[in-house]
Amino acid sequence: MSCSSSSGSEEDDEGIDSYRKGGYHAVRTGDPFAAGRYIAQRKMGWGHFSTVWLAYDTHSSKYVALKIQKSAEQFAEAALHEIEFLLSIADGDPSNSKCVVRLIDHFKHNGPNGQHLCMVLEFLGDSLLRLIKFTRYKGIELNKACLDYLHRELGIIHSDLKPENILLFSTIDPTKDPVRSALTPILERPEGGALNGGSTMNIIEKKLKRRARRAVANISLRRVSMGGAAEAPKVTKSLDGIDMRQYRSPEVILGSGYSFSADMWSFACTAFELATGELMFAPKSGQGFSEDEDHLALMMELLGKIPRKIATGGGRSKDYFDRHGDLKRIRRLKLRPLDRYLVDKYKFCESDAREFSEFLCPLLDFSPEKRPTAQQCLQHPWLNLKTSTV
Repeated sequence: MSCSSSSGSEEDDEGIDSYRKGGYHAVRTGDPFAAGRYIAQRKMGWGHFSTVWLAYDTHSSKYVALKIQKSAEQFAEAALHEIEFLLSIADGDPSNSKCVVRLIDHFKHNGPNGQHLCMVLEFLGDSLLRLIKFTRYKGIELNKACLDYLHRELGIIHSDLKPENILLFSTIDPTKDPVRSALTPILERPEGGALNGGSTMNIIEKKLKRRARRAVANISLRRVSMGGAAEAPKVTKSLDGIDMRQYRSPEVILGSGYSFSADMWSFACTAFELATGELMFAPKSGQGFSEDEDHLALMMELLGKIPRKIATGGGRSKDYFDRHGDLKRIRRLKLRPLDRYLVDKYKFCESDAREFSEFLCPLLDFSPEKRPTAQQCLQHPWLNLKTSTV
């Protein structure tokens, strides 16, 4: 769940079934929060746990992202968990230099569906996922220090690294920013205000799209959504729901326990997606096999066979592998080295494919302990090329 205008979409919204006791809080444009300090402007996105609204902070006269959690106990606990991590990150980085979204405020809000924990976050831009599509897969330069900070200094495993959770932070002059300067904020609910914010703030969307087309803003990046984060000493082997499937490491699928190295696998998948515009692994279930088994097969086609000790050593290994370390239901694998795959499918030149593969393959080692740390990754020549596109 992120705090940009690209979380969820109008075509794929949260529906109405979860607007009930224990579920979402129904919001309308102009609704006040925190004794009138924050005024809802329009819905920006949604996730399984919460909705996110663009809101106007009447104290600072700035726009913010208001994340409103579902009211059931398990969702409140998840919100407290996220708040705890965001506060610990802020304490360790008072200058906000480490590219993690800033928590501005948090409070409880009572509504007809229960009491909702709310987080006020800095308002950022679109996600990398949308930028991948907008730039027609030409690639962008990344700030790369965030994971090293979370891992080495704070001992936090993010566990949900993907393009949707990396947002753009514009360094454009605020006076030229259409959201922050060109619109008069809505300070009270209009008559007949729609549940999803109506059409009033669609002007913002249009202006943002025009600004993107002009490409006048320099960008930096910030990590958002710490809801899946975990402190390393508290990690267990209960891995259900850890990160989005396509960015999931083999040890997560196999139930072998996970650590910082799981984030590095997800980072490699994200880097591949930024460079190619496509998911590195897009598993699907088929006749006689599951998505997880297809995922493991796709990994082996690109990276080679999983060592027997790793393949058979997880809590769920018997679901997928026989005692020899071979997949039970998928026997024929189409092996394709990563560098050749980049050349043949994505038309990389030989040298670019080789250099990118040399960067990615260590991050995609089936042995988690062999993957480089974020700090080591920062020193890799490929990341430090002046012409780097990812």
